[in-house]
Amino acid sequence: MTHPFFGRLTYIRVYSGKLESGGQVINSTKGKKERIGKIFQMHANKENPVDSVTAGHIYAVIGLKDTTNGDTLSDSNNQVVLESMTFPAPVIEVAIEPKTKADQEKLGVAIQKLAEEDPTFRTEQNQETGQTIIKGMGELHLDILVDRMKREFNVEANVGKPQVAYRETIRKKVDKYDYTHKKQTGGSGQFAKIQISIEPMEVTPEISYEFVNAVTGGRIPREYIPSVDHGIADAMLVGVLAGYPTVGVKATLLDGASHDVDSSEMAFKIAGSMAYKEAARRADPVLLEPLMAVEVRTPEEYMGDVIGDLNSRRGQIQSMEDATGVKVVTAKVPLSEMFGYVGDLRSKTSGRAVYSMTFDSYAEVPKAVADEIVQKSKGD
Repeated sequence: MTHPFFGRLTYIRVYSGKLESGGQVINSTKGKKERIGKIFQMHANKENPVDSVTAGHIYAVIGLKDTTNGDTLSDSNNQVVLESMTFPAPVIEVAIEPKTKADQEKLGVAIQKLAEEDPTFRTEQNQETGQTIIKGMGELHLDILVDRMKREFNVEANVGKPQVAYRETIRKKVDKYDYTHKKQTGGSGQFAKIQISIEPMEVTPEISYEFVNAVTGGRIPREYIPSVDHGIADAMLVGVLAGYPTVGVKATLLDGASHDVDSSEMAFKIAGSMAYKEAARRADPVLLEPLMAVEVRTPEEYMGDVIGDLNSRRGQIQSMEDATGVKVVTAKVPLSEMFGYVGDLRSKTSGRAVYSMTFDSYAEVPKAVADEIVQKSKGD
């Protein structure tokens, strides 16, 4: 986190050993040396300086330049790398525009600092509009980030409407698809011929795409194989259905051919990209939407209204349980249906119910809803 006086504060948990202020450690994850500056034990927003750290405690330290969330710090003579944390991909995004040129400069600093603290906060630049897109795990998450930009960095900005981070996938296997990229414009041309298959695969937090090289007999020179892989991966960033990133695809390069003069890495990359797009259109592409795990705590007299409202949002009720003085309803609800929920819940329960929401999984969008989303993406 960024401290107004000390600058960058890094929170660490000590698993073993002892370390004093001014000591040197190595970031085993990145292979870089770091030096510990001041050490604090935090109590709320108060810093209590200490001279050293001991196992079993959490501290905040100054001086770490290259260390980020999930890295392991260890003694240079006894390096250990603990398993890194896996962070979910963002499920919602908004466009943000600074109001003045001065805000533009401050916005860049604010985004950099906040992204260092929060690995689920991502940003990108829209190449067509020039807008900055910020992404996070929910409407409240982005509201808090925008509020922090204003309070902590004095950034005044206009914020667009939230947009759901949809995904695309395929449901059918395409056994063989042949594509030839051929272009002759005088001099050396471009030539690449490939045959691929694509099929659905299970998505995990670590893997959403797999490429397999099954070419035999040197039909495609070895140096061109990665270009086909890169071409397919690039094409998957813009889905064939509505332009959303594609996940859950296994692509296999089966066969192909090259030309001694006209073939190149670029030619095979283009062939991979175009072959995938055409094959994906034949693989029954579908739209996926993020489902949120929603928990509502409500007085019993509002139970019916709460459940009815969740059902109207395409929610799937998972359980209804008793807690001290309240009923607890859990459901899976599409994120797109949860915008403005906090106000509606307050209205239906006279402000007596509360809810929490976390990302659960991606699920296929019902056809009627998907058709509407696809039409909007095409500007119809």
